[in-house]
Amino acid sequence: MSQQSPHNRRIVLASRPHGEPTPENLRLETGEVPQPAAGQALLRTVYLSLDPYMRGRMSDAPSYAPPVEVGGVMVAGAVSRVVASQHPDFTPGDWVLGSTGWQDYSLTDGSNVRNLGAHLKHPSRLLGVLGMPGFTAYMGLLDIGQPQPGETVVVAAASGAVGSVVGQVAKLKGCRVIGIAGGAEKCRYVREELKFDECIDHRADDFARLLAQACPNGIDVYFENVGGAVFDAVMPLLNARARIPVCGIIAQYNATALPSGPDRLPMLQALILRKRIRMQGFIIFDDYAPRFGEFLQQMETWVDQGHIKFREDIIDGLENAPQAFIGLLRGKNFGKLIVRVAAE
Repeated sequence: MSQQSPHNRRIVLASRPHGEPTPENLRLETGEVPQPAAGQALLRTVYLSLDPYMRGRMSDAPSYAPPVEVGGVMVAGAVSRVVASQHPDFTPGDWVLGSTGWQDYSLTDGSNVRNLGAHLKHPSRLLGVLGMPGFTAYMGLLDIGQPQPGETVVVAAASGAVGSVVGQVAKLKGCRVIGIAGGAEKCRYVREELKFDECIDHRADDFARLLAQACPNGIDVYFENVGGAVFDAVMPLLNARARIPVCGIIAQYNATALPSGPDRLPMLQALILRKRIRMQGFIIFDDYAPRFGEFLQQMETWVDQGHIKFREDIIDGLENAPQAFIGLLRGKNFGKLIVRVAAE
């Protein structure tokens, strides 16, 4: 149900999850719509982004960003519209991009948002291919991965918001691209629609063998956003001086203990040393915020020219965000997961 009442619905962190989040960890509250004071604007959320990093914000373990407090509104990027303003830089009707959280309405003093003007053709794209996921793919691949023509690039979660862009940009750079995805439908989409050279189903019993078969010349760039068994299969195939941008490890976000089996750390350390591998984590806006304009200009051009395709998985209703987010961590979404909170 999209917002239709003069009330502000908010989804707050009710309790910290142990392992996989449950619906009980999130609570829907209803309150009054806040009113802007001098120097503020009132925003109405239209599209809300759901992303794997939010699982980390539900935990109070040390991280690169502070956790959501119990009772606090869940953090999220959103595209909103200004509905009232006492700020000179915002006019009712303006589109705004910012981290405003899982709620119908929010206030801003302009410090945490970007004003996109009153005319925006495709607002949801600012949460996917033209937003944080696309920016993550672009900078991680090109700045850390540094793909060269003829090299083999392997991309985990290849049908997702980040992985799909990584592979397509790598193809534009003249690389051979192998995707990894979960299930026949996603693999078929990656091969036939996104035009990767191959896509391997990580659920296959002989996944490691199939991946090795698809990479006869080894792997030069592996874009890591999954971890777990996928990385175990990738490690033996890495070439000398391979590059590994690391933007996420979704396979481990719900873990409550170390993975079973032997300690892989000594093997990985030896591999990094012996093959002079570059493995680098990055936090996109912490590390690359000044280059967002460069990314946006190039990605908009590629999208307009049809070089980059994308898929949005849009869920209607703020009240459905918790279940959609839990599904995201299980790999149930197909494309960039977005909640449509209100009509445009």
